[in-house]
Amino acid sequence: MSEITDAAFARALVSRAAAGANPKRLHLFGQLVGSWNAEVRLLDEATGEWRETTQEWIFAYTLGGRAVQDVLVARDHADPERVEGRGTTMRVYDAVLGAWRVSWFGAASGDFCTLVATPHGRDGIRQDGSQTDGRPIRWNFSRITPESFEWDGWVSDDEGRTWWLEQHIDAVRTG
Repeated sequence: MSEITDAAFARALVSRAAAGANPKRLHLFGQLVGSWNAEVRLLDEATGEWRETTQEWIFAYTLGGRAVQDVLVARDHADPERVEGRGTTMRVYDAVLGAWRVSWFGAASGDFCTLVATPHGRDGIRQDGSQTDGRPIRWNFSRITPESFEWDGWVSDDEGRTWWLEQHIDAVRTG
């Protein structure tokens, strides 16, 4: 078996454009394809303190243009060339369900979440599912424009009767 190079793997994974039977359906997440500067605010449940970081959020068509995948990238401030991928989300449209199946893999934290996504309002996307500990989660993209969007991560401790904000991201397109 030959050794796989990084470039060969990237060529096999990343696609230039949407494909499939109905590429217009891919626009829901396809509008996010590109690079974004992400100002991330994350609530530490143990202390109640908000932590703020700046990360890069990269979205691409993958799997022959039939999925939209992202990677959230943290850079080392002491060495900006050192890149550490924090996690990735894979989004695939399910024609039978009429919605998107979403899977988040938090490699750095060991978190794994599954959600179902649908359009929400005039300019948003709602994703409902559960996180690693079984609690319901709701992830919302909102105020999506060609140059920016907001993302909120909500958690419920009472099976979805009430929600509290765990994470907020303001993103601005960089490429």
